[in-house]
Amino acid sequence: MPRDKRYYVYILASISRVLYVGVTGFLVARVLQHKSGETDGFTRRYRVHRLVYFDTFRYVNNAIARETEIMKWRREKKVALLERDNRTWEDLATDWGKPPVIGEADSSSSARVGMARLRRMTG
Repeated sequence: MPRDKRYYVYILASISRVLYVGVTGFLVARVLQHKSGETDGFTRRYRVHRLVYFDTFRYVNNAIARETEIMKWRREKKVALLERDNRTWEDLATDWGKPPVIGEADSSSSARVGMARLRRMTG
């Protein structure tokens, strides 16, 4: 049985807490593009590559509407949104794209939570 397509609104942050809001249909691939610096522009120039928030949507128009809404917010409101679930601004995608290490404990609980949340949302 095919999975329903999902769309994601996400917030990336730099170490100095510069924020970027985006929308995508392929969250893992898109975040890995940001992390590798594959895309020219804002995120590459300001080193904004830490996934600090994401939400999932069934319909692309809802995701785009939410991205547009968040982008219009003042910084304080964006920070409050992401800090609701990620008070310390940890990278939820720390280990994405890295090969798993068998027998070694993952030191990043936020990364585990981020990946577990993504798995639940995508079915």
